[in-house]
Amino acid sequence: MIRSLKYAVATAALMVLAACGDGGAGGSPSGARSGIWAAGSSTVFPFATRVAETFARSSGGGAPRVESLGTGGGIQAFCQGVGPNTPDIANASRQMKASEFDLCAKNGVTEIVEIKIGFDGIVIATARNGNGFNFELKDLYEGLAKEVPGPDGTFVANPAKTWNQVNPGLPNQRIQVYGPPPTSGTRDAFLELGMTPGAKLVPAVKAIEGDEDRFEAIAHTLREDGAWIDSGENDNAIVQTLTRTPGSLGVFGYSFLEQNLDTVKAETIDGVAPTADTIASGAYPLSRSLYIYVKKAHIGVIPGLQQFVQEFLSEGAAGKGGYLADRGLIPLPEDQLQAQRAVIAAMTPMSRPAR
Repeated sequence: MIRSLKYAVATAALMVLAACGDGGAGGSPSGARSGIWAAGSSTVFPFATRVAETFARSSGGGAPRVESLGTGGGIQAFCQGVGPNTPDIANASRQMKASEFDLCAKNGVTEIVEIKIGFDGIVIATARNGNGFNFELKDLYEGLAKEVPGPDGTFVANPAKTWNQVNPGLPNQRIQVYGPPPTSGTRDAFLELGMTPGAKLVPAVKAIEGDEDRFEAIAHTLREDGAWIDSGENDNAIVQTLTRTPGSLGVFGYSFLEQNLDTVKAETIDGVAPTADTIASGAYPLSRSLYIYVKKAHIGVIPGLQQFVQEFLSEGAAGKGGYLADRGLIPLPEDQLQAQRAVIAAMTPMSRPAR
């Protein structure tokens, strides 16, 4: 009887949420939803599915629905409104942008809780039997940017065909890199952590840094001539491509490297290899934080949502030797872990991002 009453209350509350979202971009509601729904980053996907499995076992209910749409796609869906037609959680391999925060606000999603769940690194990998690379940051820009400085100071279509044309210390091997598409947080992070600082090391690009739009267009636009190949949101597919395409390189998250060390290897950046220690300390240049974003309006309405979120940072999941570390997530230091647990306990909304 009590259980039936609780379900009825939750269902009624969901219908209220749906009504709140009627006028927004989320469209008209198709009915109440009692299950938890998370969508977003392909990098966070294996961690979120592992948490969902554990949560389902401990709660005795169905596993939360977890979708891999890419960070941008997940946040777009999350920001469409409040109610059962929109995800409760957006998984993200970068921080939410100000423009995304504004989209959420426009559609009535006004209290968003940002939770950092751990660290990951972006690796540049090759097949285990491939040549070894010791990239410098500027090699990433000079090898993969659509436009680079020409001899007369103007920007021209990138002429480099092989890596040793970019840097004589790199192998004489064609430039062919498989990486994530524009909707991916991994791609966004690669542009911010790799291409941007690499571009600033090239004097002619550094000289236009004051023109933010022009600089970003030059630093963030990847080649479209076959040197960079968008490979979808499935990082495992990129890993498999490396073993089937001799001489190719791939860009994906460190967690996928750890799961496939029998077939692929990571290359160094500025002499630093990606490891759990170098990523957690920030010594590895392409280190990043991973996040989940929670719709506070759904807390207490979607059954078990706060408990599911708490499971991400439980001792069994995020503590030393936790099951997420087994999947490749690099845990937060103890002080950060406690701080993020406090955010979950209070469901403290985030402020608008600076950019």
